[in-house]
Amino acid sequence: MRQLYKFLLIIAAGFVFASFSFKKDIKPIDNLYPKENPAVQNNSDSASSASKSREVYLLSRQYDRLEGALEKYQKIDRKKLWKKIDVDSATYKELKPFDSGAVVKQIRERLFVEGDLKKDSKKGLYDEELMAGVLNYKKRYGLKLNYKLSFEHIKQMNEPVSERIRIIKLNMDRCRLIPENLIDARDYIMVNIPAYRLLYVKNGANEFTSDVFVGAKWSETEIFSSAMDKIVFSPYWNVPQSIIDNELKLNMASNKNYLEEHNMEWNGGKVRQRPGPKNSLGLVKFLFPNPFDIYMHDTPAKSLFMFEQRTFSHGCINIKEAKKMAHVILKDDPDWTDEMIDNAMDGEKETTCILKNKIPIYIGYFTSWVSEETGEVYFYPDVYQKDKETTAEDPNGLVMD
Repeated sequence: MRQLYKFLLIIAAGFVFASFSFKKDIKPIDNLYPKENPAVQNNSDSASSASKSREVYLLSRQYDRLEGALEKYQKIDRKKLWKKIDVDSATYKELKPFDSGAVVKQIRERLFVEGDLKKDSKKGLYDEELMAGVLNYKKRYGLKLNYKLSFEHIKQMNEPVSERIRIIKLNMDRCRLIPENLIDARDYIMVNIPAYRLLYVKNGANEFTSDVFVGAKWSETEIFSSAMDKIVFSPYWNVPQSIIDNELKLNMASNKNYLEEHNMEWNGGKVRQRPGPKNSLGLVKFLFPNPFDIYMHDTPAKSLFMFEQRTFSHGCINIKEAKKMAHVILKDDPDWTDEMIDNAMDGEKETTCILKNKIPIYIGYFTSWVSEETGEVYFYPDVYQKDKETTAEDPNGLVMD
């Protein structure tokens, strides 16, 4: 029944799950994980190492920015500015614009302390000024952007400031584990799993960002580094054998036309989904060597990006703006004009582009992050519960064989 449930979930999402064979028994390859890199382990002063490329490398600056955020929250703690918001779970009603009361004043004070409001007017009315502060707060905490304040939101605000301090310190340690080969990179792609966000830096500047969704909790997206070397347009989806054996065969037995109805075919004893706009990988996929069969790709299920928590895949990274990303990566390649890229993504024939310059990739797990543009500190949900599992020796919550 569990396998059937998984399969029905896949079908309901329009076969959004990526082609991913989950291999927990694979040994890490050399230098794939930063913790296995002696140069990183022996570098006790990562901040000084990062400073060498401070002008061009955003990740090297992140440690310093988090350190600044740490000082801010430690100051809040020392001055005892982090006051509890008094609400009763039994009687609390969801706050909305133009409500009033003592709790509104307390929320206003908290948003001022954290920097979401520039001043504390002391007003007890949920006015337009407070609306803007609430939206900024929700943006920083990875929450759905609306004006409602539920009891869960208040509960989150009432977490002790010591927890914010702990999370910032933890993510400073994670910055120390960024692979050394990325320290001097002017071009790279980073995916932050808890933020559901992809960033492409080119020539040391932000070139492209996109929302993503990642692996479900039972098939987590792994944390690792690699280098993108291929882009495949109008890709086939080669269905993993585990899905064929445990899920597809069940549906094929009850519906003889099942494969054709889903644009699938047998191919040398395997099943694959033909290219097309409804293909589970969408119009394009991005490949980079790794032992987990993880890659990035487009998806036809754009509605899934509306969810606050986006853990839907078998481990691969689904990109909302994948088509645009392909154009951005290849924009300086004369062999791939915009027209050629669009034609290659017409869904009729699989076409592979070998990148002339490989792009370093880091798939990371940062639950606290300081914006390069605004300097604001963001806190993201601990989607895989790695903050709770973490020890000082293993800030990423990784298990090394």
